Amino acid sequence: MDKKLVNMKCQPCSGKTQKLDTNEISSNLIKINNWNTNNEKEMIFKKFEFKDFKKALDFTNQIGSIAEIEGHHPDISIGYGYCLVMIHTHAIKGLSINDFILASKIDLIKQ
Repeated sequence: MDKKLVNMKCQPCSGKTQKLDTNEISSNLIKINNWNTNNEKEMIFKKFEFKDFKKALDFTNQIGSIAEIEGHHPDISIGYGYCLVMIHTHAIKGLSINDFILASKIDLIKQ
């Protein structure tokens, strides 16, 4: 995990937010723990596994608290024993530095 990303704050997004290119995506992807991109390189995602639904739900709620503080919100799919987190910048239909900042902060949550 990259401490520089964790210490950054997500900036408000607009259609003018800088969309990261393939090289920037690759260089930021190695700074976060086991996240992947979709084929189009417009989203990062990670599946977290848990013993039961309650632990997955608790984790999801912690993500929600971080997302509210950062003003940047992931898409989340939750089920028994898992939480799939998908992050992209809706305003630009792609990836921005905010996505990697949020992912780095999610990785700090104790599981």
